[in-house]
Amino acid sequence: MTNKTEKIIRLSVSYLILLVAVVIVVYPLLWVLGSSFNPGQSLSGSTMFPENPTLKHYKSLFDIENSNYVLWYLNSMKISLITMVFAVLSVAFTGYAFSRYRFIGRKNGLLTFLVLQMIPNFAALIAIFVLAQRTGLLDTHVGLILIYVGGQIPMNTWLMKGYLDTIPKELDESARMDGAGHLRIFWQIIMPLSKPILAVVALFSFIAPFGDFILARIMLRSEEKFTMGVGLYELVSKQFGNEFTTFAAGSVLIAIPITILFLSFQKYFISGLTAGGTKG
Repeated sequence: MTNKTEKIIRLSVSYLILLVAVVIVVYPLLWVLGSSFNPGQSLSGSTMFPENPTLKHYKSLFDIENSNYVLWYLNSMKISLITMVFAVLSVAFTGYAFSRYRFIGRKNGLLTFLVLQMIPNFAALIAIFVLAQRTGLLDTHVGLILIYVGGQIPMNTWLMKGYLDTIPKELDESARMDGAGHLRIFWQIIMPLSKPILAVVALFSFIAPFGDFILARIMLRSEEKFTMGVGLYELVSKQFGNEFTTFAAGSVLIAIPITILFLSFQKYFISGLTAGGTKG
């Protein structure tokens, strides 16, 4: 077997694997998208490409008299954006501290964050519920935001620290020689160089609460405070009598802000890949 034939076989196998992966990922998305345009109410009669597509499901979601979907959407946006901002700030500070400073308990702190990553959220649901009830944060967006922000810190701190470790410490030393303090070094030198990893943390911190159902279902009780996940569940299971195509329409709209955020941060992802070859 010649090298050329071997190369063709490898490329063919690689493209075949990629094609299978794309089909596995794209097929459910197309099916949900097609279901949202089907005129019926049941998913059993839905098709990927409906013969008589309709927008009535989308219109019903924005009918304020019959649905609170717009309110739930705004609630999710508010919670996700606030979570993203505070998570990025918290992770930036913790990642910088673990990367640049040596203090008592540093290794134990990193080990604790590593262990916390291994514990699934549902394992702490009872503790979260009791703590929220005792602190008066049950059925509040503030309590939900605090949980989301705290949940983002362990994993993203490791990501942040790993990236900051690649930034030469000589930059800090040069800045100190010029009279810069710790905060100035952090804001004016380290953070501008950390835009790629900050974009990743921001994206993760936005997606997690935006698509969450379990924690929001445990914490929220009032319909006007529901997020999209909880609201769509209640809408489908109770109010409209199992209108799953309406649920599909609501699910499609969830992807819009996530896509916009990803496209907005895409340039930072690309710059992160190119910057890795110039740091030394």
